[in-house]
Amino acid sequence: MTLPDPGRSFAEDAPVFVISVAAELAGMHAQTLRQYDRLGLVRPGRTAGGGRRYSPRDVALLREVQRLSQKDGVNLAGIKRIIELESRVEALQVRVTELLDELEVAETGRIAAEAAVSATYRRDLVPRTSSSALVVWRPGGHP
Repeated sequence: MTLPDPGRSFAEDAPVFVISVAAELAGMHAQTLRQYDRLGLVRPGRTAGGGRRYSPRDVALLREVQRLSQKDGVNLAGIKRIIELESRVEALQVRVTELLDELEVAETGRIAAEAAVSATYRRDLVPRTSSSALVVWRPGGHP
């Protein structure tokens, strides 16, 4: 079997490998990949005719499934839960990054608005100081 040229690069999620190539790259049987697809552990892309196409990310996930199963003794239900949780963590990390970017933009805007308000203050105003003097006011201006 001819494997893809290692010098050639693909997008991490580009569905480029047929099932036999993905199985060989992952070190498992093609029937195992079909089973993992049925169980929802790996979701390969599909051709118009329904054939599975695996991405480099899928192959890495297949290797991780195999490691968790064979070396760590995790059952397939546990592996599926681990994959789901890792996916949620990744999505949350992306969201945190987005929120931090929004916060930075808002903070920059706040600083600019504060500087603009500060620039409009009248410089001839004198701050009021507290005094204990008593001032008597009489209507009509008579002393």
